[in-house]
Amino acid sequence: MADLRRAAAQWLDGLRRGGVTHLPKRPATLAAAGAAQTQPSVESEESVKARKAESAPEDRAAALAALAAEVARCRRCDELVRNRTQTVFGVGNPHAELVFVGEAPGADEDLRGEPFVGAAGQLLNKIIAACGLKREEVYILNILRCRPPNNRTPLPDEAERCRPFLLGQLNIIRPKFICCLGACAAQNLLQTVETIGRLRGRFFEFHGAQVVCTYHPAYLLRNPSAKRHTWDDMQMLLRAMGREIPKTG
Repeated sequence: MADLRRAAAQWLDGLRRGGVTHLPKRPATLAAAGAAQTQPSVESEESVKARKAESAPEDRAAALAALAAEVARCRRCDELVRNRTQTVFGVGNPHAELVFVGEAPGADEDLRGEPFVGAAGQLLNKIIAACGLKREEVYILNILRCRPPNNRTPLPDEAERCRPFLLGQLNIIRPKFICCLGACAAQNLLQTVETIGRLRGRFFEFHGAQVVCTYHPAYLLRNPSAKRHTWDDMQMLLRAMGREIPKTG
């Protein structure tokens, strides 16, 4: 609880330093997390209370920039801080209807400071294009904002320390849909231990957003036969978004 309060205070201080002078008095559109079918509650009431601040629509870019500056100063994970070139915050449309959540930055992302710019990122771009969307229309972020050494899977305590930033970004953007890429993203966002194979093919709810889980592009590069499953997931997502499903070649 104390950590969440401290994170919330740091976030608000970052907004003030970024030039955001007020927050509108209006109900937060990211409601407390609903039950995700058979999954347990995906977010505690304490966490929800710690993130009540939200920006007006026209201030979302400024709020994200202020939060990114706060992330850049973060030193919560000693090992990650020692090994990172820079933090990797997120990229895309602050008003995005759809947010993609990945695992953590890799070597290319650590150098560029942008998520999904390596080989997996190129495949994600193709997936986005196949859905009839553009990369700049969506928002892309990760569970972690620092590269783990040797691209290892994020540790539970690292994901927990970075979670206030993840929730802060989502609270500012307020997407209607979230697509979790891979087990790490899905398990950390939804706070579950279910495998990606059991999570995909159905919808979950997270703070008012509908969540779809599918395979990580890096997994698809190693297992091309799984691409058809990911396309099934994307079609399910597009139907929920009310978008026409493009014909593939």
